[in-house]
Amino acid sequence: MEVRKIRDKNTWEAFLAKQEEKTFLQSWNWGEFQEKMGNKIWRLGIFEGDALKGLALASRVRAKRGSFLLVQHGPIGKGFEILVNRLKELAREEGVSFIRVAPLLERNEKNKKAFQDLGFKRAPMHASAYEATWKLDLSPAEDELLRQMRKTTRYLIRQAQKNKDIVVEKSEKLEDIEKYQKLTEEVAKRQRFTPFSFEYTKNELEVFLPDGQALLFFAKYQGEVAAAALIILWSGIGFYHQAASSAKYAKLSLPYLILWEAIKEAKRRGCSLYDFWGYVDPKENPKHPWAGPTLFKMGFGGRASEYVKTQDLPLSKKYWLIYVFEKIRSIKRGL
Repeated sequence: MEVRKIRDKNTWEAFLAKQEEKTFLQSWNWGEFQEKMGNKIWRLGIFEGDALKGLALASRVRAKRGSFLLVQHGPIGKGFEILVNRLKELAREEGVSFIRVAPLLERNEKNKKAFQDLGFKRAPMHASAYEATWKLDLSPAEDELLRQMRKTTRYLIRQAQKNKDIVVEKSEKLEDIEKYQKLTEEVAKRQRFTPFSFEYTKNELEVFLPDGQALLFFAKYQGEVAAAALIILWSGIGFYHQAASSAKYAKLSLPYLILWEAIKEAKRRGCSLYDFWGYVDPKENPKHPWAGPTLFKMGFGGRASEYVKTQDLPLSKKYWLIYVFEKIRSIKRGL
């Protein structure tokens, strides 16, 4: 086996189309997005002769705490050990202090040990991507999907549907990002967190919209935007990527209606799976910031998928200063 760069989009996407475990963070377009954000990327393929057996999108992240190589929700397929050797070479060339990998491998002792044997250790924080998620099989008919929901979730959707003052609109217009961002910043101010920047979301839409892989949803009450969501539709999966809702209309349950409309749209577009993008067990971690959103997602039916926690491969003494800094920040955020 050997590692070679992949320069053909169709080769990359065709391989991913055959894989069961995947997210758009390994898509060709996510690489385009990373470059727009100023990050250097490598699209690496693991080949056995001419046969592509695995791949990984790696990016160099520059942060105040130190630079590192990042592989989010990868690698995909076979050849992890040989890939790690290539990443080490790139890390030395780029002068980074560690490699961070957020894998999509089942959380079990065998897979944890595979990382430990290669010198990895559990990262002090996750890599801006989930380590567990909630997924919904979209193969049942819409009526059956409704029946599988929690009774309260189904009731709130139907109540919102009956309200003639509520309208849900879909948009693939880049200029509508301004409406979305305004609502997101309002929510961030209320809940005291740092939202994705306008540049971040704009770059994301500029990359995914031309391929029909992104969609904005807006729920309006009496003409006013009261809730919104950014959905990614890629490789047969719908992703509930970003969302925001106004506290002013909290009693109208608009996020339930938007999410149901997004699920139906993903199904209409031929998606077989809906990924709710992030999960934490609300019983085990009731105080976690994601506990409330997870309960909301679970109401739509589905199942949990838990993966090996984010792993770091330290490459210099600088890493340990970064480790302490991130560990403290993670504790403060309750993560």
